[in-house]
Amino acid sequence: GKWELMSNPIFVPLVFTVVLVCALLSILSLSHACPKECSCNSNTKVVDCRGRGLYDIPRRLHPDTQELYLQDNRIRGLGSMAFREIPLVRILDLSNNSITSVSPTALLGLRTLQRLSLAYNSLRELDKRLLGPIRSLSHLDLSHNSLWGLPGAMGDSLRNLSHLGLAYNRLTRLDRSLLEVLTRLDSLTLRSNPWRCDCQLIGLKLWLESYLFKGGVVDEVLCSQPEEMRDKDLQKVPYQLFHACMTTSGGGGGGLPECEPKQRHRPVNLRHAIATVIITGVVCGIVCLMMLAAAVYGCAYAAIMAKYQRELKKNEELAAAKGADHAIADEKEPLENAIA
Repeated sequence: GKWELMSNPIFVPLVFTVVLVCALLSILSLSHACPKECSCNSNTKVVDCRGRGLYDIPRRLHPDTQELYLQDNRIRGLGSMAFREIPLVRILDLSNNSITSVSPTALLGLRTLQRLSLAYNSLRELDKRLLGPIRSLSHLDLSHNSLWGLPGAMGDSLRNLSHLGLAYNRLTRLDRSLLEVLTRLDSLTLRSNPWRCDCQLIGLKLWLESYLFKGGVVDEVLCSQPEEMRDKDLQKVPYQLFHACMTTSGGGGGGLPECEPKQRHRPVNLRHAIATVIITGVVCGIVCLMMLAAAVYGCAYAAIMAKYQRELKKNEELAAAKGADHAIADEKEPLENAIA
């Protein structure tokens, strides 16, 4: 029976197919075993690629990877779905690279991500969609970057955060609506940012008081601007210094004062403003012309009166001279008669 089975024409192709499938499975398994630039531990499902001079995310990562360490490399950017091969990753460390840009969909598919570090990079901004699908994130480190702010819409993805690192960035303010979503936050780092302690920062001051009262931990918020508040701790700045922008909330609820900078008065209608300027100009022009005419008339009148006074004086002098001549003639006539 054994030889009959082997001599069966179907047996050889069947064996060949089984061998081929096994070979393909073996190759596929090896291709996902471990990238040559990294070291992998199949038991702990940890992939360590630290300090390997990498410029890109390594390929052929095993889909069961749960921890990926990529710090101390030369990665410059994260493209769309950069980690699609490892959908189960829980810890992702990209600190101390040269990352300047992150695609809004770079983390798409990482629904179980718990810890993310992008510290010590060159990030200037983050897209509000970056953490959109992630709801399990508990640790986010964005310190030592060049971030100007965080989009308020990112708050929904940060609801479960227990730690947020924002130290050593370029933050001048922080949206209070973003902070109020962080109801599970235990620690927060904000030091070494150029905080501008004006009306826009009173929201952060109010939130910090509530956060610390509930047992939260924060390092420090030192003012950099304006000059008169430089190096002052925001937590210790008295509310009196914010009196210019403090307004009492309406109603009888005893609400907290909000910071609303005064709006400058603007014309209701630009056309009306232009018309007002034109009318004012015309009126001023007419007044100036009237004053000029009055000045010319006054000068002309003064000149005529001066000429009249000169002629009058001249006539008086001529009349006086004629009177003197007649008097001399009258004196000479009796004298001549007497001599005769």
